[in-house]
Amino acid sequence: MKILVSAAKTGGHIFPAIAVADEFKKSGHEVVFLGSGEKIELNAIREKDFNHQIIKMHGFRGKNIISKFKLLFLIPLGIINVINLIRKEKIDAMIGFGGFITVPPAIAFKIMKKPIFTHEQNSVQGSANKLLSKHSAFNFLGFPIKNNPLNSILSGNPIRDNFSKKPIPNHDSRNNINIYVTGGSQGAKYINSNIPKALKSVNKKINIKHQCGFGKLSDVKNSYLEADISAEVKEFYESPQSAIEWSDFVITRSGALSISEISSMGKGMLMIPLPISIDNHQLHNAMHIEDIGMGLVHNEKDGLKDLESKLSKVISEKTYNNWKDSMSLEHINAASLIFSKIIEYLNK
Repeated sequence: MKILVSAAKTGGHIFPAIAVADEFKKSGHEVVFLGSGEKIELNAIREKDFNHQIIKMHGFRGKNIISKFKLLFLIPLGIINVINLIRKEKIDAMIGFGGFITVPPAIAFKIMKKPIFTHEQNSVQGSANKLLSKHSAFNFLGFPIKNNPLNSILSGNPIRDNFSKKPIPNHDSRNNINIYVTGGSQGAKYINSNIPKALKSVNKKINIKHQCGFGKLSDVKNSYLEADISAEVKEFYESPQSAIEWSDFVITRSGALSISEISSMGKGMLMIPLPISIDNHQLHNAMHIEDIGMGLVHNEKDGLKDLESKLSKVISEKTYNNWKDSMSLEHINAASLIFSKIIEYLNK
């Protein structure tokens, strides 16, 4: 069996796609990985034995009129290229992980009368998946979605192996509290600026590991020094899973992959959704984590005092231990579930 896996641009699309592609490879099937050739994609698949193909494609929403016109030319070109790829490689089916990179191949597979599958990582369907969902054999969902699309299966988000060790809740007797703070690889200005200030008022011994993003190291270090807080600040953590494992809880944005990985490691989180995320999907992601008892949401618009209050309460009442007890395993088996459902469908 040979499957085309399509993802690009962000780790939130690429890493779940790789996790599913790995399941196919482990079972002796062939994978064609279709992306756009971005650096994050090239680095992620460097050591993978995939047939890597590239097409030029970008999103539609939020783009200027020139970019939108360019897209109108890129789509038919991409469709033709993928049809030729299907014929040459004799591909049986495709799964797309969102973003407009998935649109041309899906149209090509539809023309060639071959099955299409989608996976949506967020709690709100993206534009591409919304467009393709009516034509997909199965629409796999990372989180519950209001008004589920036709033929939907709640699979969870496929996560990387090093985030999928089933943890055992541990309430140790330390007096100090370990907190991992991350705004992602690029950092988050709001988190970098406000977390040191908000933690200054906490009357407990705390240790911090803070991923601040490139070029922001000095300012964040100085903020913790001014707050008299013990903090290890790095631009980037090569092994974020180690920092999550070390922590009692995590302060983070609420991108789908990040919160899926954190909850899969049995750690709760205080989530600060990116307010300009498309369709406010980060807020909906965070609300799901709050609903399953693994975190608390703070909206930027609620201000520093609200952030201070929430952090103080989480730490003084040891709410993070309750989060550990509510550990989520919904994403750990996502890749194997998606693989098995696709194989079952194709073998009918």
